[in-house]
Amino acid sequence: MPRRKVVQRREIAPDPVYNDVLVAKFINCMMRCGKKSVAEKIFYRSMDIIANKTKEDPILIFKKAIENCKPTLEVKSRRVGGATYQVPVEVRPERRTSLAIRWIIKAARERSEKGMVQKLVAEIIDAFNGRGSAIKKRDDTHKMAEANKAFAHYRW
Repeated sequence: MPRRKVVQRREIAPDPVYNDVLVAKFINCMMRCGKKSVAEKIFYRSMDIIANKTKEDPILIFKKAIENCKPTLEVKSRRVGGATYQVPVEVRPERRTSLAIRWIIKAARERSEKGMVQKLVAEIIDAFNGRGSAIKKRDDTHKMAEANKAFAHYRW
């Protein structure tokens, strides 16, 4: 973090198929070793499968899944007088979205289905229905913040 100027946020161009910035961010986060076309193929194939399985708009399901995974509170370490406290703080909106995206991708990669497309489909549908590893991660984060509510007065 620079001390003088505020960092300018980069504008991400919307993706070509759905014309959506959130989709473009998701694809960029899913990308490995700069292979964007591979990440795009995985995402768009998974959207097609979701549309076939649920008979609904896949982008609405995707956005609802992201919304379900967004955390409202998290804990940050704060040193006070030689002791380190886990202080609960609210999560900024940009960070909420990025955490949700990161958790969904990580949970999808750790699933046991065959191929990343099937893993991503299963994780997005699970997140849409309020279950799955990404939702569990959000709940664990909220529980940790709730357990350390006593240290909220150390917030800075």
